[in-house]
Amino acid sequence: MLLSNFSGKLIEAGTDEAGRGCIAGPVTAAAVILPFDFQHEILNDSKKITEKTRYSLRELIEREALSFKVTHLDESVVDEINILNASIKAMQLSLQKLDLTPEYIIVDGNRFYPIDEIPFQCIVKGDMKYLSIAAASILAKTYRDDYMNLIHEEFPMYNWKKNKGYPTKEHRDAIRAFGPCKYHRTTFRLLPEQLSLEI
Repeated sequence: MLLSNFSGKLIEAGTDEAGRGCIAGPVTAAAVILPFDFQHEILNDSKKITEKTRYSLRELIEREALSFKVTHLDESVVDEINILNASIKAMQLSLQKLDLTPEYIIVDGNRFYPIDEIPFQCIVKGDMKYLSIAAASILAKTYRDDYMNLIHEEFPMYNWKKNKGYPTKEHRDAIRAFGPCKYHRTTFRLLPEQLSLEI
């Protein structure tokens, strides 16, 4: 079972992002403050549970959380400041939008830049260890999936409803056939052969 608290502070926020490895669409982050003694047996890293379970847990998280916020930073921001900085910025913005000011922040991963002098700890695989980070991973993943489903309607040929912007073979075949669109990240390697020289 995942742990409910890292710092011992009453108002501890967990944060995580989704979409770092995609070649299209936004990077999306969420921040969540759960009650101090919150417990849940099924809540886990969003990648380890089914889509149906993720959406049912999203309802639970939004009902039980003391505060939660989600931020999308679109492909133009990713291209401008790079994916690592965009991921961190999306997490920072989500934290700053919370209705309560966290006394402590726990971050999934190994990189973060401090905000508002709030103490923080980066935790590798934190979404598999702490409930608030797992909750943030579920919100980030489901809200990003919703976004990709929406822009799928505009460009159905890439099948983002299924691949969510990840570089699947089908997605790359569609880029070969139709070229990239406005939602593709231009600084990413959209096709493997992009680096080969035509002689």
